[in-house]
Amino acid sequence: MSFPTVLPRAGLALAVLLSCAPVAAMAGQDGLVEPRLNLRIAEASKDAPRVALTFDACMGKTDERILSTLVDNRIPATIFVTARWLRRNAPTAALFAAHPDLFEIEDHGAEHVPAVDRPVKVYGIAAAGSAAAVASEVTGGASAIAAVGLQPPRWFRGATAKYSPSAIAEIRGLGLTVAGYSINGDGGALLGAAAAERAFSKARDGDVIIAHLNQPGREAGAGVVRGILDLKARGYRFVRLEDTGARGTDGTTE
Repeated sequence: MSFPTVLPRAGLALAVLLSCAPVAAMAGQDGLVEPRLNLRIAEASKDAPRVALTFDACMGKTDERILSTLVDNRIPATIFVTARWLRRNAPTAALFAAHPDLFEIEDHGAEHVPAVDRPVKVYGIAAAGSAAAVASEVTGGASAIAAVGLQPPRWFRGATAKYSPSAIAEIRGLGLTVAGYSINGDGGALLGAAAAERAFSKARDGDVIIAHLNQPGREAGAGVVRGILDLKARGYRFVRLEDTGARGTDGTTE
């Protein structure tokens, strides 16, 4: 869920609220949906609860606090990257390529615009605005991933994680699956460290957690690190989306 750097007060309050509870999939008054994604319960391990860590890399830099925690503890994760972030973070892309056992790299779009095929704003960000623009955002991100030598993506998560239903159908027609989530781990990287840690602590077997890898200057990252290590200490098993089945709402996977 990629909130803009500066949110209106109401948007920030919503981000904080959503960070503390699993999101419920529903269409808002604007007709947009924010899909939920969970690992399939039927495939859940009886020995240890499983969670999928997913991180958005929207623009800017790399949060080395989070990245080093994942590498040092051999914790797998799914990373959604934009083309604009890849252009500024070549060393991190090379690290991803060097650890294919840990990192699954997926599509977050070309320029970080919401995948909505009509002219609206989502959290203050202008949406793609047309079917052609949605397609350009999706394929531009996928092309950038391939251009740095990483495996072609199979999942797509758009900026703000909100979509028009018709855009979801279009993205699926392009051969990608839209990735929602069930736990907002950092409120768009706007939460304090303690709040982010609490959000991670609410994860249960089958949850898909979203957080951000591109905000090294914010407090949220410290809480994300503590949250990850706490789940590890409690015996949780971490999986990538490509390693397990997942079920999404709003026509994203079925």
